[in-house]
Amino acid sequence: MTASLGVVSQDTERSTGTAPAAGRRARLLSVAKIVVFDIGGPLAVYSLLRSAGFSEVAALILSGIFPAAGVAISIIHNRRLDVIGILVLGGILVGSVIGLVTHSARLFLIEGSVPTGLFGLACLGSLRARRPLLYVFALEFMGADTAKGREFASLWQYQEFRHTFRVMTTVWGVGYLIEAAVRVLIVEHTSTGTAFASSKITPYIFAAILSAWTAAYGIRQRRKGERLAAAGKAEEAAKAAGRAETASRDGAPPEASGATPG
Repeated sequence: MTASLGVVSQDTERSTGTAPAAGRRARLLSVAKIVVFDIGGPLAVYSLLRSAGFSEVAALILSGIFPAAGVAISIIHNRRLDVIGILVLGGILVGSVIGLVTHSARLFLIEGSVPTGLFGLACLGSLRARRPLLYVFALEFMGADTAKGREFASLWQYQEFRHTFRVMTTVWGVGYLIEAAVRVLIVEHTSTGTAFASSKITPYIFAAILSAWTAAYGIRQRRKGERLAAAGKAEEAAKAAGRAETASRDGAPPEASGATPG
């Protein structure tokens, strides 16, 4: 789930045209962090510990060191703990407790899909609220008190903008539920090592799919908005021309004329 949340801000900003072009260095650092702390590091730790004779549960719990370190680095860099960090640390804590209490690697891995499913339900449930959850997260990532955040929030007054975020929240909610179901099926029908590797990669596959759809949908909505704006201007121009023609036919002086009767 956190993999998808990590791109919510970029996708939603890009879909509404409020995001500046990101620097290549920032993108590379973001990818490097994901590869090291979220995928490669945990998998390497698990493999090494299993080779050293550690149990599956112990290796799974200790593999959480890398994601926790990634959160710590983000806290130091950003000087605050964001929602993704809270979710990552909470997931590590809950998974560790379940592993220590049940000694079941499968329950440990299945637990990781629970927040994903719950978040999918939360997305769908938020459609009945005043603001859909994807909009709330996008605003959180931008910072409600920043100039960009205030500009973004001001767009909520437009019906098309509200519709866009409700559709996006629906699609992401369904996507999260599908991801959770897929992860549970993989845990139930494969080995612990395979399921663990899949749990690190699957979220990014779904994030990539949802990101691609969000970008395409955002482009389509922007073009639709531009067409509607152009049509509105053309309609106003036609109405103005019609009023001018009517006034001219009735012998009324043009509105823009400053001449006085002789």
